[in-house]
Amino acid sequence: MQMHWRNIIRRPVVTEKSNFMADELNQYAFVVDTRANKMQIKQAVELAWPEVSVEKVRVMNMPAKRSRRLRRMAIRKQGWKKAVVTLAPGDSIDLFEGV
Repeated sequence: MQMHWRNIIRRPVVTEKSNFMADELNQYAFVVDTRANKMQIKQAVELAWPEVSVEKVRVMNMPAKRSRRLRRMAIRKQGWKKAVVTLAPGDSIDLFEGV
């Protein structure tokens, strides 16, 4: 099934660790669609940012979590899929362009 690249890449993961990975290791983390595979993620990143070339894609399924609010109310957070994309040396992605 062919999906549009905007449906594959949901949003970037912005944490201290992902900022370190982007600066030092040239790797970027994204929340992606759970049905997307590595080839689709690679094509989506190269379509979204045409000036970069992707060397490697690693994919992780993040499990659902349960937490409690108050005593009786249990909340379940849905599981999601994370992709770590390694770019070619010298390439970079500007995630926050106008900020």
